Amino acid sequence: MSNHQDRPLAFRMQLKPGVAAEYERRHDDLWPDLAEALRKAGIHDYSIFLDEQTMSLFAVLRLRPDNTKDALPLEPVMKRWWDYMADLMEVHPDNKPVEWPLKPVFYFEG
Repeated sequence: MSNHQDRPLAFRMQLKPGVAAEYERRHDDLWPDLAEALRKAGIHDYSIFLDEQTMSLFAVLRLRPDNTKDALPLEPVMKRWWDYMADLMEVHPDNKPVEWPLKPVFYFEG
């Protein structure tokens, strides 16, 4: 049985119209230093899904129990990534993507 702390964390973000292909292209070329920062923060499984009708992004990630995810906004590479992506998404004044937490309603572990 998996550790409860290893269950997925999910949230929604919002793309601007007409930028889905560019958003995907930028993620296909994820910066190695950003990938390393995510790993060091304890993120070990991270997927983003697109609802093409609403342009909503649904992100699901798994965190190691000793994660430091909350410190990621302080990482210079994270701030550069947010600046790089800000033209494609709804963002806060500091260019951090606006995130809406998703409430877990079902979990199956096979």
